[in-house]
Amino acid sequence: MLNFTTDQWIIVLLVFVLGLLVGGFLFSGGGRKWKQRYNSEVDRRTELERVHAEREKEWRERDSLRAAALKGDRNRDGVVDDRDADGVPDRRDADPDDSRRI
Repeated sequence: MLNFTTDQWIIVLLVFVLGLLVGGFLFSGGGRKWKQRYNSEVDRRTELERVHAEREKEWRERDSLRAAALKGDRNRDGVVDDRDADGVPDRRDADPDDSRRI
């Protein structure tokens, strides 16, 4: 075993106390910091979920409108009449007065 003198024990004790003091100063207020960061993250996640829910509602409405438009472009067989493959159904191509045509 190691045999310490009284002076060496005092030095070890002072180094230990100094370590406790330095550690206390470095980590002071840590309880509030992590809790504040946690609460801000919870608020941010709640806001993101709310925005996503609003966007999802818009996406669903857009999909239903797109499905209704596609359903209107189909003939009785359920096939879109687009023989020239320009992305415009043939019944719209047939209108010569359509100002949207190029």
